[in-house]
Amino acid sequence: MFIELTDHLRCTADHPEQYLVLLPNQMEGRRVVGGDLGCPVCGRVVRVDNGIADFGDAAPSDGKTSLSADALAALIGLSGPGGYVALAGGVTSLASSLAALLPGVRLVLVNPPVGTEDAETGSVIRATRLPLKSASMRGVAIGADLAPISEWITDAARAVLPGLRVIGEGGEPPATGMEVLGKAGEVWVARSVGR
Repeated sequence: MFIELTDHLRCTADHPEQYLVLLPNQMEGRRVVGGDLGCPVCGRVVRVDNGIADFGDAAPSDGKTSLSADALAALIGLSGPGGYVALAGGVTSLASSLAALLPGVRLVLVNPPVGTEDAETGSVIRATRLPLKSASMRGVAIGADLAPISEWITDAARAVLPGLRVIGEGGEPPATGMEVLGKAGEVWVARSVGR
């Protein structure tokens, strides 16, 4: 897990959003290989092992997606380096190809397929909901395996910066705070209109 990602993580417990405190016990450059993330509100501890932050009880994705990396890059619509894009579920299988199309943008891979390792192309997180702070991501894409679950879409809409996009492979975009830019088949793109 890239150390700067810590600033964008939140506890997934049901309480007001709060930062997490990182206590690393093993680092490789800017990468946290091992340690703990602690929540100062509820006292929850999230283990980081082999660079992967495990918030607990998350099912890995099957890695299936109807999108290509080129299509996803176009739908996200970013220009320029910097910041983070979160991929959750099946779309995480596009990480390596997408990273090449978005130079200088770091990826956050939530619940990727079994065997996906934390790497320069993407920090791996396992969680039962999106553990990202409000207005912290330059884009969020939710795969077909998670998009039908309304909490994932709500969390994605909350996590994206105003004016930037959420892509879903199914489900419905949030009714408030998002402007739907387009929909084709099960795939939709919505832009955050702020809070």
